[in-house]
Amino acid sequence: MGEMEEVDVDHITTDIPSHKCPLVCESASHACIDRENNPLTGPVFKNPICKVYRFQTVDSKWMLVREQMEECTLSFSIPKQLLSLYIQEEMRRVKDLRELGELSPHWDNLRKEVMTRYGGIICSYQETLAELDKITGRSFKPSCCKAQKTLEFIPINLHTQRMRVTCPRKTDAFYDIVTVGAPAAHFQGFKCGGLQRLLSRYEAEKKSFSTAYQCIYYSPEHTAKAQEVLSTVSLLQPLITSLADQLLQAAQEHSSPGLREALKNLSDKTEQFVHTLKDELVKSALLALHAARPGYVSKNQKQTPVQGGQHQGHIHQGSVQTQSPVQGLPGHSPATSITDSTAVCNNVEGTQTPSRGEGGPLKHQDSIPHHKEYDEEEWDRVWANVAKCLNCVIAMVDKLQEEDGSKQEPIPEQQLADVITSHNPGEWREQLRPLVTRLKECVTEVVDKAKRAMTFVLLQEAACSLPQGFLLQQRRDVVFSQALAALACGFVMRLYAGMQDQGFLRQLHLVGLVAQFESLLSTYSEEIGMLEDMEVGISDLQRVVFQITEAKTDNLSDLQPLVFGRRDHFTVEVPLPRLVFQRLPEEIKEGKPLRVFPVLFNVGINEQQTIAERFGDISLQERINQRNFEMLEAYFKSLSEKVPLECLPCFQTQSDIKELLETLGQNVVTKKRKNVEILWIAGTICRRLNGIRFTSCKSAKDRTSMSVTLEQCALLRDEHQLSKDFFIRALDCMRSRLTQGDIGQWEDPEACAVTENKPASRHFYPIALLLVSSHLLVVWLILSLVFLLAKYQ
Repeated sequence: MGEMEEVDVDHITTDIPSHKCPLVCESASHACIDRENNPLTGPVFKNPICKVYRFQTVDSKWMLVREQMEECTLSFSIPKQLLSLYIQEEMRRVKDLRELGELSPHWDNLRKEVMTRYGGIICSYQETLAELDKITGRSFKPSCCKAQKTLEFIPINLHTQRMRVTCPRKTDAFYDIVTVGAPAAHFQGFKCGGLQRLLSRYEAEKKSFSTAYQCIYYSPEHTAKAQEVLSTVSLLQPLITSLADQLLQAAQEHSSPGLREALKNLSDKTEQFVHTLKDELVKSALLALHAARPGYVSKNQKQTPVQGGQHQGHIHQGSVQTQSPVQGLPGHSPATSITDSTAVCNNVEGTQTPSRGEGGPLKHQDSIPHHKEYDEEEWDRVWANVAKCLNCVIAMVDKLQEEDGSKQEPIPEQQLADVITSHNPGEWREQLRPLVTRLKECVTEVVDKAKRAMTFVLLQEAACSLPQGFLLQQRRDVVFSQALAALACGFVMRLYAGMQDQGFLRQLHLVGLVAQFESLLSTYSEEIGMLEDMEVGISDLQRVVFQITEAKTDNLSDLQPLVFGRRDHFTVEVPLPRLVFQRLPEEIKEGKPLRVFPVLFNVGINEQQTIAERFGDISLQERINQRNFEMLEAYFKSLSEKVPLECLPCFQTQSDIKELLETLGQNVVTKKRKNVEILWIAGTICRRLNGIRFTSCKSAKDRTSMSVTLEQCALLRDEHQLSKDFFIRALDCMRSRLTQGDIGQWEDPEACAVTENKPASRHFYPIALLLVSSHLLVVWLILSLVFLLAKYQ
């Protein structure tokens, strides 16, 4: 992993003394001169290290193979951005909790305890971010630092590897792969397992926690829904406000097309807003929040019922049906006249005053009146008011345009005078302003109520989570940070490589890309915990989308990917230079979210996996492979429906993808020790599908290096006719400068299933290590020491 010494040519001897593999080593200072002419390499990738080989093909020709490994600046920039977003999210939660209003002593104490926990997370993340800001120079975290707390959000040994092949009478081909240590919380350890096991145990115990803390138990689905509602309304409220202002601006300019377009956009977003809030969870949470207020009296404790029927009947008079909140979309024939819609809006205005208490600042008089029984129909009226206000706006716009059209038709002078008297076209903005203002006020009121209700749901979740839930959230943040940094690196690398491929760009915006993570972790000891962490971290990547944007300038600082969002949904923006951006399809240039489908396949290959298969449990590995095979199969089905298969890359070995999927499915369910065919076939399918390839082990060193070099030589053999006599020597040549590490784990005889053509590795190990396993070697050393001591005594 270190820099190579600057040498021009180095001949590495292979197994047969009469044959040599010519190897040209290029230092980082002289390597990859063509990078400087490519504006899409400098922003993210740096410190290249290159090797160039010459190998013989089956027809006695020579191919030129260039290996290039680079560091990725996203190793640090993505985690630092995520930490900032985590801090902002926790601060928002603290602010929302404060704005809940007055609560009974029990709930107020729980709120203070939860806010204290959030404050602890904020302080911890701020300290970590401050330490990361001090680090300069290197762009990756070496494996020796994997257990450091200040670096726990940074992926281990994140590097890109590209093999470029130049053959006679053929166009150049290149093969990319990203190598990274398994995303896992190494600092926190694996004594109690990883995320998958800890989360399952936590969900099973959460009901008992809710009883102990006297909380309302909400299922994970309800909690996720609450976060979704909060995220959606926070996104839609400023958007609706902006579209309403655009409508007024179009009215000011007397632009009929602009008015109609602004109204259509406003109607679409308002309808989405209303349907988001049409959920029983919001209604029940508001009732639960009312019950948590000081002085709450239930129905059973009431001595005299509240006579509210007359008031309720007055409120509902002339209201809009909630099952169809928006009936005035462009293109309809509204039956509501201006007089009727004005009356409806007056009715809306009258219903707002009693319910404004939930939206005001933190004051006693702004909370729900405690001496009255909570009106369960109030929420239905409040969010239906948004639809009623929108119908008023639509009716007014239709009326203005009808009168504008009638003005242009030849009509008698007396009628024209009546039209001008009744409505002056110059007052479009003034006539729309009160209705638009009322719409924005109703939206604000609904948002305030919904935010308080959903914040109360999350308060239940947080209170039931003390303290285990907060520790699990921090662990999940750490694992996700490492996984997202690797995914962003792979996405940018694949995007840069496919900028000239129109088929790839079409696939990118129509379906998305598959990201295949190959894991070599064993299902034994602490690596089980790592695999459980990695499974959850890779699954969480489904919440990530990418967007391509035009960079402000061509400076390297403006070409760095940026992360936005919150835990339930993140967006990674990838800026491109203006000239490059202009060549993209319109759908991508318009900012369409680009999806990535992460899949994980794991096959343990070291001697610890041998122990697990003979005496332990490998059900975790089997479940992961089966589940992700189904996801890969579903992705291919979606791809084949939307994109012609001609858009996919061509290979020399024309195996049908359907056949490969069938073979993969058979191998996934087959009971076979160290079935590395799963990894081979999954990797082949990924390349056929224009996907992103990742390879991981504990530290992305020994097992990862062995896997990558074997895959490269297999590609040279299958796609570029590498001579069989050169296969083992090529493999030996590529592996000859691997770092000295704990490669004793490759000494297991069964590990040769991974590399059936594995070379005699005298470049790596002493001869004794090739003859016995690491366990027997330790026993041999101990017995030898005892024998020598006895002899000399």
